[in-house]
Amino acid sequence: MRVFGREPVYILAFVAITLKLSAAYGLDVSNEQQGAIMAVLSLIVAVINAIMLRTGAAAAAIVNLAQGVLALFLAFGLNMSAEQQALWMLIVEAAVALAIRREVTAPVAALPIEQGSPVKPPAA
Repeated sequence: MRVFGREPVYILAFVAITLKLSAAYGLDVSNEQQGAIMAVLSLIVAVINAIMLRTGAAAAAIVNLAQGVLALFLAFGLNMSAEQQALWMLIVEAAVALAIRREVTAPVAALPIEQGSPVKPPAA
């Protein structure tokens, strides 16, 4: 996949170098904040790749991106308890699950036990 004629990984590396040089020359960003920014940018690239490559991993990438964004906000001073963080992630995961529930199929063939009902006898 190419973005602006370049691989997303190279764009991400350029942003990382720019961020580190900016911090070295006066931008007020701590090491934790730099790490959180780069984590979120990496997760954005992962989401783009999962969607564009159609691997079926978009849901996992979106949930991981939400976790990264939450970590970014916490690194910049957002004050949330662990319970509040868990509730926000529950909302994200539920929304993703509802949005993709019809598009997801198991990567394995149906088992014989899934073909019938243990309660009803097979139709003759």
